[in-house]
Amino acid sequence: MEAMKETVDLSLREMRETFASGRTRSVKWRKTQLEAIIEMVKDNEEKMCDVLFQDLGKHSTEAFRDELGFVMRSAATALNSLDKWVVPRKSNLPLLFYPATGKVISEPYGTVLVLSSWNFPISLSLDPMIGAISAGNTVLLKASELSPNASAFLAKIIPSYLDNKAIKVIEGGPDVATILLQHQWDKIFFTGSPRIGKIIMAAAAEHLTPVTLELGGKCPTIIDHHSVSKDIMSIVKRISGGKWGSCSGQACISVDYVLVEQSFASSLIEMFKPVIKSFFGENPKESGCVARIVTKKHFQRLSRLLNDPRVQASIVYGGSMDEEKLYVEPTILLNPPLDSEIMNEEIFGPVLPIITLRDIQESIGFIKSKPKPLAIYAFTKDEKLKTRILSETSSGSVTFNDVMIQYMCDALPFGGVGESGMGRYHGKYSFECFSHEKAIMEGSLAMDLEARYPPWNNFKLTFIRLAFREAYFKLVLLMLESIGFIKSKPKPLAIYAFTKDEKLKTRILSETSSGSVTFNDVMIQYMCDALPFGGVGESGMGRYHGKYSFECFSHEKAIMEGSLAMDLEARYPPWNNFKLTFIRLAFREAYFKLVLLMLGLKR
Repeated sequence: MEAMKETVDLSLREMRETFASGRTRSVKWRKTQLEAIIEMVKDNEEKMCDVLFQDLGKHSTEAFRDELGFVMRSAATALNSLDKWVVPRKSNLPLLFYPATGKVISEPYGTVLVLSSWNFPISLSLDPMIGAISAGNTVLLKASELSPNASAFLAKIIPSYLDNKAIKVIEGGPDVATILLQHQWDKIFFTGSPRIGKIIMAAAAEHLTPVTLELGGKCPTIIDHHSVSKDIMSIVKRISGGKWGSCSGQACISVDYVLVEQSFASSLIEMFKPVIKSFFGENPKESGCVARIVTKKHFQRLSRLLNDPRVQASIVYGGSMDEEKLYVEPTILLNPPLDSEIMNEEIFGPVLPIITLRDIQESIGFIKSKPKPLAIYAFTKDEKLKTRILSETSSGSVTFNDVMIQYMCDALPFGGVGESGMGRYHGKYSFECFSHEKAIMEGSLAMDLEARYPPWNNFKLTFIRLAFREAYFKLVLLMLESIGFIKSKPKPLAIYAFTKDEKLKTRILSETSSGSVTFNDVMIQYMCDALPFGGVGESGMGRYHGKYSFECFSHEKAIMEGSLAMDLEARYPPWNNFKLTFIRLAFREAYFKLVLLMLGLKR
């Protein structure tokens, strides 16, 4: 351990020196590293698929869809968008601060620690790293020891492609993680269980280090069969593909359990059975399309959950296990006891409980009684039910009429709330995750207000009161020590003024009241939906045009609504070369080639 402590010390010192040199702040450096990540994945696709098979038994198509293709798309998005992301954002300051100007710049935190998980060991290592590099940080990655082949591969290959003075990989288990957490980092990004997340957060608190915790939880799926009865087979396929076709249910966003009305449960179970067989064959263990359980310890955990006699009695499909091959058959439970362990901890395996309700509207209360999940999935076309789900529940995200695809969409933030995590990433949100938004304000020395300085008197107190209220007209009157001229006419809907005299403009703005003021034109303000349109006084009240809203103390919940009008077989097992080609083209957004592929043509 002493040697590891020394290795960590030296690595951290070199990374801090690299960051202090300013090299990683360069947009050119960031782009070079992002290009290298894409090249690294392309050059080593077969090797990466091999280590994912060795660690988890993933089929190469599943590996490309969930990990390699995802990483290349993420890096390409960052590479293509970086020039826009780094541009300072101008802030419109209140008139009170005139002639000062303001802007917000995104600056890198510094040296960040990424602790990744074992279930998607390539993507959950490289995707946060993409965000950290995009923001201009130096990065130390510790991949999970539970996927040892992937961890060893990353430790070997990353220094060959990326700047090894700024980006480093250290291997090891909990003892190494403990050493890393004893150091001060500028940001920590962790993917894993809530239990370990609490340890990470406690260690970070010692140094007041900001953290992003991507955890998990029991993600429910609501099936409102009344409104989606015509599309029920597509729904069964999507749930089956999401539950059993992605790391055998060992995913934080996997469907954990299904909520359905009691009258439909038996029919639903009968629909699952042929779909599971069409995906994984009569013997899923030999299909090559079912990932295995990661370790013997995790297998024994699942075995313990299923061997509860009350849970065993609820098995309606599957249930067989093979400890030697770390295999658990796709399994369906019907109404396991709600106080059983399997219904009170994240399953993280190929077991799907179906819970029946008298009325699907009761699903809202059921979900609210549990800790906030990372995702809620709901198959429904009932707009009232959708509204209730959005307004009465809290979750990291909500996806209507599909499962898990929100994770692949980098236009939406991905992250949890409450026990399912804190912080968010993907796409621009990853850049923001690893950036500090620094406020910049530039004042002017051309003028000064004596009211800001002692000695204090009633005039200065009155000035400060009016300034906090932004009562600019009264401030002008106060400074001029006069009442001024107030028009006797009702307040108009609009004032138009053709002038280049800035003093006159200022007087019009500060000494009159109207719905709007337009300088050097007439009526065009009505056409501009970036501005509010409305009156004041006798000319009206309220405003419209465009969108005016506010955000305060809110979790930005990603909402995605899929369509049940069509389904793509390429997203489901069994895997073949056609499906792999389809997925490759989809990640590249090569839509014309996709059409040719589906038509059976070549170009």
